[in-house]
Amino acid sequence: MASSKEYLDFILDQLSDLDDIRYRPMMGEYILYYKNKIIGGIYDDRFLLKQTKSSKKLLPLAPLELPYKGAKEMLLVEEIENKELLSNLLNSMVDELPAPKKSGNKKQK
Repeated sequence: MASSKEYLDFILDQLSDLDDIRYRPMMGEYILYYKNKIIGGIYDDRFLLKQTKSSKKLLPLAPLELPYKGAKEMLLVEEIENKELLSNLLNSMVDELPAPKKSGNKKQK
């Protein structure tokens, strides 16, 4: 099942307090970037984040889910209505994520 543009738009609106949020469509899903780092994505209309020390600390009860077969487990963000939590979450985890890989032909929106 592919993710809907409406769900993506809702999540982007919830993250609108943050500068430099981007997304890239990929095979019916959406990869999310914050400050040019991949933070997670929208998979089957679920907001999933990478596991970091901060994300696990701020979402201690979040279930782990697979974005797709063969991928690493990610945290399911269930409190998508809480803009303050989402902002704090992304700000705290961004420095724990690896720097973006250099690639010449990846487009970001």
